[in-house]
Amino acid sequence: MPVKWVLHWQPNAGTTVNTQILNEVSQCVESINGVKEGRWKATLTYYKPMLKEQSAAAEFPRDFLGISLPEQANKYYFIIRGQRIVCEADSTIQAIMEKLQSYKSRVALYFEGFQYQLGDFQLRVGKVVPMHAENLRGIVMEVEYLPISSLEKSHQTMEEFLDIWQDAVSKRSLPGHFMHAEPNFGEYGLGDVYTSHHTAVQYATVMAQVIATAQAVQNVRN
Repeated sequence: MPVKWVLHWQPNAGTTVNTQILNEVSQCVESINGVKEGRWKATLTYYKPMLKEQSAAAEFPRDFLGISLPEQANKYYFIIRGQRIVCEADSTIQAIMEKLQSYKSRVALYFEGFQYQLGDFQLRVGKVVPMHAENLRGIVMEVEYLPISSLEKSHQTMEEFLDIWQDAVSKRSLPGHFMHAEPNFGEYGLGDVYTSHHTAVQYATVMAQVIATAQAVQNVRN
């Protein structure tokens, strides 16, 4: 499977994300000859345990996430960041969890936007919004390099592409930039050959960054 980097929009200090930035970023992809191919959507859910006794709370992981990815519609991925665990299940696991009432959704977020083709690259640019709400929580971008599935071999090409991309974005004088914080995949037992597990871990990492940024902005306001 092709290597993919997941980036998030890091607003400048004192600024927040908004739909204007999202529109400008989408126009930016088209300005470097990205061809719009259609829509895409992924869903990420933070779970909390259904406890009969609150004293047992410490036994359960706090950072327990589930994610569905458009390229693996029949699969569901779980990540526990604290213990560096990622695993794959059949997508029916969500219905099973609901029936068992072992965990329930604490927060569910959608990533949705447009997919673009740009030579050997596929880009997805989208907003992060809570389920049943329209307020923008962040902006994400996937950069996929189609010819290569080795993280190491694709690294230089991805870096070069990002340099071109950041240059194109900087010309628009937007209040922020895209950040790529690559997780330590080895800690999750993942190797050099790229898989959907790598994508799931990247989304969990990106969401931690998006939440931290939003909290920092909130603290400044308060």
